[in-house]
Amino acid sequence: MQLHAKSYGQDNSPPLVILHGLFGSLDNWAGQSNVLAEHFKVWTLDLRNHGRSDWSEQMSYPAMADDLLAFLDQQGLDSIDLLGHSMGGKVAMQFALDYPQRVKRLIVVDISPVRYPPHHTDVFAGLRGVELDTIGSRREADQQLQQQIEDASIRNFLLKNLYRDGERFNWRANLEVLEREYDFIASPPAPRFEQQRFEAPTLFIKGAESHYIQAEHRPAIGALFPNAEARIMNGVGHWPHAEKPKAFNALLLRFLSPQA
Repeated sequence: MQLHAKSYGQDNSPPLVILHGLFGSLDNWAGQSNVLAEHFKVWTLDLRNHGRSDWSEQMSYPAMADDLLAFLDQQGLDSIDLLGHSMGGKVAMQFALDYPQRVKRLIVVDISPVRYPPHHTDVFAGLRGVELDTIGSRREADQQLQQQIEDASIRNFLLKNLYRDGERFNWRANLEVLEREYDFIASPPAPRFEQQRFEAPTLFIKGAESHYIQAEHRPAIGALFPNAEARIMNGVGHWPHAEKPKAFNALLLRFLSPQA
């Protein structure tokens, strides 16, 4: 499994690895990475079945954690700061639980270690409904997506997966597998080995207008991440890093500062 990656910053800076969410790619974090590269060697990755990374028939969190482990070994990265958003946050939690010696600090953005009910049915229906063989432009794809997805910002996010493949358009995300394996994506991360919790510093960042992190999730978070702290960003939803990037970066850098 080869993961497509992009790096920013100096090789002698401390490494920070960033994982995107469902239907996303490393491009989602380009803005933050340029800023964070002043302090870190930043690595952004395309997870399996996303972006330009390899496709696979599996989407389990243990499998994706092992993808990350193989990537770190390839790069010679022994210990990292690790950030994950949404699905990428679950991958980051799984990795920290399975390989705690490889993670100095963990940042989880707007997701909890719990099972979520299905809520991407309209997204899959909308993406399947785009007539890739006949559309001639991104605008036509957007018009077809609008039949299922009213929110223009979500459509714009999803359309970042669209690319021209020779004479036709295609999706970079492996939609067939993502939909088939959705139950695994909705499931919580869980320890696989003797280590039953991650005890290093952990930060959960919640968007105040998002429903992904709830008060009733505190026991699940505390059981797995006893040294976790939480911060709420006001005026943002599920994508706080995109909605208020300056405030997000400031919060992140405070947590990751040597004095923290």
